Amino acid sequence: MITESKPVVTATMTLDGREVTYTEGETIYEVARRANIEVPTLCYDPRLEPFGACRLCIVEVEGGRNPVASCTTPAVAGMVVHTQTEAVEKHRRTLLELVASENPEENINPLRGYASQELNQLLEKHDVQPGRFQGKHSGTSNKDDNPFILRDYNHCISCYRCVRVCAEQEGDHAITMMNRGFEKQITAEFDIRLKESACTFCGQCVQTCPTGALGDRKAMRAEAQKEDFKKTRSVCPYCGVGCQVDLLSKEDRLVGIQPAMDGPANEGALCIKGQFAFDFVQHEDRLSKPLVRGEDGKLHEVDWDTALDRAAEGFKKVRQQHGNHAIYGVASGRAPSEASYTMQKFIRAGFGTNQIDNCSRA
Repeated sequence: MITESKPVVTATMTLDGREVTYTEGETIYEVARRANIEVPTLCYDPRLEPFGACRLCIVEVEGGRNPVASCTTPAVAGMVVHTQTEAVEKHRRTLLELVASENPEENINPLRGYASQELNQLLEKHDVQPGRFQGKHSGTSNKDDNPFILRDYNHCISCYRCVRVCAEQEGDHAITMMNRGFEKQITAEFDIRLKESACTFCGQCVQTCPTGALGDRKAMRAEAQKEDFKKTRSVCPYCGVGCQVDLLSKEDRLVGIQPAMDGPANEGALCIKGQFAFDFVQHEDRLSKPLVRGEDGKLHEVDWDTALDRAAEGFKKVRQQHGNHAIYGVASGRAPSEASYTMQKFIRAGFGTNQIDNCSRA
């Protein structure tokens, strides 16, 4: 049965004095982003349903009684919206001052997570200093002993992004909110440890947290080092999905991995292996020199030329005695994608056979 697709309905509205076009179903916030008009937010993640918790994204709509949250308000034809009025800016500064008063005064290392700098960047941009509002602080430092995810709820602002990404993107529903007011915090069911819950340790909650309340413990091991880290775009080799990742390195060491939010295959998602399983790269047990078995039956270290010559002789001998189809290759899921490509090229072009596989194919 063929169903007709609904026509795309477009209309215009006025945004900060500019007439802009929008598509039916878009929110004011989405229209503003597309028009390169910056509207601050702390609870918004483009992969998630709009939530409207932080209220930083409020805008004024002519004819409306009160400002509205732009992330949950649909665009309407002829609507006239102002995003930067004096009243709106005062509201945002007050909200940020309240948030800042709840959080410890410390710099959050960007190695904690992809979005971990969002709050600090907004405080700096709006020149907000903690101290105007004093009083009780909420949150606790959770002593969860899992090896992957830091849970420091002294920095939690109850934006629900971690809870929502776990439910909406992963479908795990492993974490939720408990208690109210100053006692509110993120928790697994019955306040158990993450490794006892339905958590799959994909790290999605870490990468969406805008304050660093959740952090990548493995990447944070490099916090004490003074060198700046750099990001290198690559493709996760563990399976055939092709998730794009940003490798975090300091000098010649891999210190962490972040998902590529614009990766066409994963759109910011990774599994536990893609997110955390990179220790093998610099593991002390990893071979650094080639080994060749000698006449005594034992493996001995040799130079690369000797090892490659021995391997070539072995391939030639097998092909001469048994033919090309006696040779097959299995690539490693821990090798870079470029190495897997070279491996299949070696087998297909070098020996004229398609007997090539990968141990982590999906």
